[in-house]
Amino acid sequence: MKKLEQKGNNMEIAIWVNDHICPWWLTYLFDNPLRRLFHKPEKIFRAFVTEGMTVLDIGCGMGFFSIGLANLVGRKGCVIAADIQQKSLEALKGRAEKAGVSDRIRIHRCEPNELGVGLTVGFILAFWMVHEVPDKDMFFHQICSCLKPNGKIFIVEPKFHVSSSRFQEILVSAQKKGFRQCGSAWVRFSRAAMFERESFGSPIP
Repeated sequence: MKKLEQKGNNMEIAIWVNDHICPWWLTYLFDNPLRRLFHKPEKIFRAFVTEGMTVLDIGCGMGFFSIGLANLVGRKGCVIAADIQQKSLEALKGRAEKAGVSDRIRIHRCEPNELGVGLTVGFILAFWMVHEVPDKDMFFHQICSCLKPNGKIFIVEPKFHVSSSRFQEILVSAQKKGFRQCGSAWVRFSRAAMFERESFGSPIP
């Protein structure tokens, strides 16, 4: 962990940031049009996301998947694109406007330890980001709070960075917080699993 300090308005704001968070500028290496050759959002998610849904793309980066999800939910749906890095969200805004889907994407900046979405959704995408979260139990607790009963979260982690055993640890954390694994999927270069929120009770603290 490292501490970033920002001074302004006679106040000093200290933010703790995980050293393993991918810097916004590095996402240009893989968040570009060439990625569609092996990751096609509409093809990957069309079985889970339908027109009119509200979905959450957490750790959205510059919006590669957010824009694809926006095409699936249509004009009556909404994609909440959430990230901790403002530069990524600014890039996403420009890309969404260029793609003609800015009217159905709600940009949300997370705090380092607080998701803060404030509403419930039917589907959550966590693509190549859970391994960056220092407190995974707290992460899944917050995720459970903003997911509708029987709503689904699709967890995808990069094979080149997350081992099979480490991926299993992530899945165990999800199960401890009220999620039930309901399937798996093949995503190139990735380990993936689909979880469903149990339809009863509150998130496990």
